[in-house]
Parts: sequence; C-alpha cells; structure tokens
Amino acid sequence: MSAEGGDRAVVARRALTYAVVLCVAGAGLALWAATRTWSLELTVRPAPLPPVRDARSGAALQPWLPALALVTLAGGGALLATRGRVRRLLGVLVGVLGLAVAAGGGYGLVADLDGVVSRQWPALCLLGGLLAAVGGGWTAWRGDGWPAMGARYERPARTVTESASPAVGPAGSSAPLAGRRTTEAWDALDRGEDPTAG
Repeated sequence: MSAEGGDRAVVARRALTYAVVLCVAGAGLALWAATRTWSLELTVRPAPLPPVRDARSGAALQPWLPALALVTLAGGGALLATRGRVRRLLGVLVGVLGLAVAAGGGYGLVADLDGVVSRQWPALCLLGGLLAAVGGGWTAWRGDGWPAMGARYERPARTVTESASPAVGPAGSSAPLAGRRTTEAWDALDRGEDPTAG
C-alpha cells in the first residue's frame, strides 16, 4: 500500500470515528435530557395537607422522544458495522431521526408549560438531536468510502488451486508441519489439518 493510500485510509477511519461519535453522543445527550424534569407544578391543598409536586419530564410530556433518541443511538452504533450504500441509507435514517429529536427539544423550548419551567433540558435535547443529525447527514454524504468495522483483519479470498493443494512438509512430505512458519500452521488449521500431527 502506498503512503498516499495509507493516509487516505487513516483519514477515512477518522471521519467514520467522528461521525459515530457525533451520532452516539448527540443521541445519548438527548436521551438523558429527555428524562430530566422540564416543568414542575405545585398544587396547594388545604391545611394540614402538604402541597402536591407534579414534576414532568420530557418523556412524560412527549413519550415518543426517548424512544426516538434510543433508536438514533442504536443507529449511530450500527454505522460501524455497515458499509457502502447501506451505510449511506442508515446515515439518512439517523439524520432524519436526529432532526425529529431536535424538533421535540425545540417544542419543549417554546411550549407554554404550567408551573416552574426549566428550558435547559429541552435546549440540550435540541442540541443532541442536531449533533446526531449532523453525524447522520455526514455519513449519508461521504460514508460509502469509509472502512467497515474489522475490514483490515478480513482474510483475503483464496484461489481454487490454493485451497485444493495439500499441505507439504519442509522436505516435501505431506505432513508434519514442524519447522514451518506460524502463519503456515494457521493456514493448515483453516484447511482442517492438524499441524502438530507427526
């Protein structure tokens, strides 16, 4: 592999890492923010009864929001295991889900909620959704050229003559494989032979 090709592979791996981190971190942030208290309402009751606290989280106000954030989180992790056109389609899906999560956070910012309202959690949910959408959009745009998980460890395809040839020992005998390199012993195991048999 040339130095330029190696540099290109490193840049592609780094881009994949950044996209996955954006998707996973954004979806995780949105999921966490959706479980926080977005509004708190105190209902005063006649004495001697104490007031009733009605704390409502983003999940209580919008039950679909944590589910979408969780699916976005899973989609961000799945980017590692896909490649090519499938990865680009998954990037589109993660981007759309991220925008939906961001819309839920935006609704929490502008909604007229009762009681004491905390706007920081909807804002974090909006930010997390946007981060996931950026990661998904970047993957949809450039993801087909990025490497797949473990691609550098995949075994190259063997030719028919290679797989049909019997193991030949160092002196031309068919077994044992004593004195051979470690990779040859592993290749013998792949063919179903016992490299320790004498």
